[in-house]
Parts: sequence; C-alpha cells; structure tokens
Amino acid sequence: MKVSAGVLLFKKEKDSLYYFLIHPGGPFWKNKNLGAWSIPKGELLPDENPLERALIEFKEETGQSIEGEFIKLSPIKQKGGKTVYAWAVEADIDTSVLYSNTFSMEWPPNSGKITEIPEVDQWEWFPSEEALQRINTAQKDFITELENILKNNT
Repeated sequence: MKVSAGVLLFKKEKDSLYYFLIHPGGPFWKNKNLGAWSIPKGELLPDENPLERALIEFKEETGQSIEGEFIKLSPIKQKGGKTVYAWAVEADIDTSVLYSNTFSMEWPPNSGKITEIPEVDQWEWFPSEEALQRINTAQKDFITELENILKNNT
C-alpha cells in the first residue's frame, strides 16, 4: 500500500482563505485541470517520519523550505488506494521564484527517447472555492477539515 505525506499551505487575505496547490508535470497531466491539482506531497518510506517527508517533498517540488505551526489533518485515501497524510501551515510564498526537481521518462512511449520532466509544472494560490474544484477529489477533505478547525478556533 502506497503512503504519501504532504503540506497544505494556506494564507488569509482580508476575510478569504487561499490555498497553494501544485499541478503535476508530464504529458499525462498536460491538458488536465479540474481535479488534477494537489498539495505538494511525496511517497513515504517505511519507518520515515511523515512530517519530515512532507517538508522534504515541499522543498523538492517548489525549491522552498517552509516552516510554521503545523496542523495535523486526518489522512485521506485517494481513488488509487494511496493514503495521504497532510499538515496545514499558514505561510506565504512567491510563486514566481519556484522551481521543481525533475524525473526521467521515456517520451513518446516506446520511442527510446528519454526526456527530463519537471515533477511540477505549475504552482498557484487559489481562493477556497476554486481550490476545491481544482484539487484531487479525495484531497478536498484536507481543505474542508482545515476550514472547520479554523472556524472553531476563532
């Protein structure tokens, strides 16, 4: 069973919440938008600290380190069976300076041509309603849970 860990980055502007989401790179995701975005996350190795993995993945997929007061969210299970652990943290980052690590992939398939693909090809801040439309369906629960936590803490 695959397990991932990630960070749901959020910021408050006036009375609105904004969420930082990433769009996966590569040809499979090229023309996919609604439901294709995700929190920065990556696969957890056995016996690895999930929050540490989440922070490593955030740095790999954005080029930026993130710190703050992390709020542990309930894990979700995605359609493919992967369990995702997440922590929310309030912080702001400038999307114009972000960069992603890359991976090698044969493209086009069976061509023998290996190309370097960025793991992430877009980063954006979305207001809550739009984030809920763009994020992977299972990950919507992270946003809903965080908004309930924030509402109950005011």
